[in-house]
Amino acid sequence: MSDPNPYADDSYKWGPPQQPGGPPTVPDAQGYGYPAAGNPGYGYPQPESAPAYGYPAGPPTTPGYGYPGQQGMVPAGAGTPMLSLGDITVMTDSIVTPSGTMPLKGAVWTATDMSRTEEKIPTVGIVLAIVFALLCLIGLLFLLMKEKKTTGFIQVTVTSGGRHHSTMIPAAGPDTFLMVMAQINTARSLSI
Repeated sequence: MSDPNPYADDSYKWGPPQQPGGPPTVPDAQGYGYPAAGNPGYGYPQPESAPAYGYPAGPPTTPGYGYPGQQGMVPAGAGTPMLSLGDITVMTDSIVTPSGTMPLKGAVWTATDMSRTEEKIPTVGIVLAIVFALLCLIGLLFLLMKEKKTTGFIQVTVTSGGRHHSTMIPAAGPDTFLMVMAQINTARSLSI
């Protein structure tokens, strides 16, 4: 039903000529997939002293992004958290962001309101206005029903010590920008 593989006769091999029965020879390097003497390669059991793939050889000297600290420990010189804006945390002496720690003194804070509030007549109000307009003219009062919906984000940006970080805070209502600005004004007063 199926034809045999026409390329299975071993008449042609890809790559440089090799000696039969041994691993491929590559000058000044180890062959792909073959372990060096005493050093296991990929897919071979690792000795207990070697770190697992993707993990650093030892604990980091300074905790940073991606290395959670131990429970109850505060990094040296970190201070006390004062307020938080999205993923920006303002400490007593520094600003901690996912991109690194910045000095608090001299920080420049900006906020941009990229939210919008729409006001429209809900579908229920239109349906009730049509139904009651046929019965009596009082149904037109249902067109006075209004529904407000806020969508978008408030962008908060901080620049200090040659670093820059920006975060987006979702707008829950029309007063979200005022609340964020109150926190930014607090952070500005701490940055002086």
